[in-house]
Amino acid sequence: MCRSFLQPYVAKENIANSLNYKQDNYQFYSRFNQGVCTISLPDVAFSSKGNFEKFWQIFDERLELCHRALQIRHNRLLGKSSDMAPILWQNGAFARLAPEEKIDKLLFNDYSSISLGYGGLYECVKYMTGHSHTDGNGGKAFAIQIMQHMNDMCKKWKAEENIGYSVYSTPMESTTYKFAKCLKARFGNDIFEKLDGEDRNYITNSYHVPVFENIDAFDKLALEAEFQKLATGGAISYIEAPNLQKNVEVVETVIKYIYDTIMYAELNLKLDTCLKCNFEGEMPMTELPGKKYKWTCPVCGNDDPTYMINTRRTCGYLGSFGYNDGRLGDIHDRVLHLDNKEAE
Repeated sequence: MCRSFLQPYVAKENIANSLNYKQDNYQFYSRFNQGVCTISLPDVAFSSKGNFEKFWQIFDERLELCHRALQIRHNRLLGKSSDMAPILWQNGAFARLAPEEKIDKLLFNDYSSISLGYGGLYECVKYMTGHSHTDGNGGKAFAIQIMQHMNDMCKKWKAEENIGYSVYSTPMESTTYKFAKCLKARFGNDIFEKLDGEDRNYITNSYHVPVFENIDAFDKLALEAEFQKLATGGAISYIEAPNLQKNVEVVETVIKYIYDTIMYAELNLKLDTCLKCNFEGEMPMTELPGKKYKWTCPVCGNDDPTYMINTRRTCGYLGSFGYNDGRLGDIHDRVLHLDNKEAE
């Protein structure tokens, strides 16, 4: 997984038979993640109907469901032989175990991780407090509480089972749309309009500032750095940028700020190619009825998606096709965190 982090692990013995093993040193290679289960935080909030006592009760119930799902993933691996995937378990990708040797010893004691994912922190907090988690009017404090509670539960499960549970900021490449559809089905098609005045087919990724909220790049990175500290199983932040080819100095400034401020972050740029007239640059995106979207070449007017390449960060990776309607809506609504003047 692109943003998955592993808990610190000091190698007391060479349980994976690693060729680069050094006793009592931190080990980073040949380790892995057992899987992820993601909780929909907006569903918890909407189900509580704004009652905070009910919110925490439902939250704990849903977290236990996730816990059980993660146990199923763990138990699915438990007792398996290294023969089931020799490249992984025998030839050094994860370990150099003997044929028919069980992989069990690699599933405990933080050697591998297992991830409690989450999505929609913004929608959850906005519903419960009336504020975004970017402001100081109770929204941010409540968001930190939610993140801390998930961390506390992971620590509890880990202490009880000696399994590397951790909080993971799920990329939600397609789940952002799936969760939004489920929320509309459960709570009404107008649930997002009631929330902040706009209909949407996506929920906000993990702890991120919502894509439509105006915020300066450096303020965004500083704010999200606080939430990354509570996502020890993995996280990544982004800033939306215009074409910066003529201003490398801005890129250097942002990269240095990322280095000094936040654990993991990147710049989102836009690159479109028209396969009819060979235009390269950014194509305008138009919203159609029914929350559908299309790109149009600004030179020849081509709007046939089979004759264009539209490269955007879908959340974890750069993609060029196959976006669902929720992800297209997210892309359409994104605001720049660096303005065009800074690009000149």
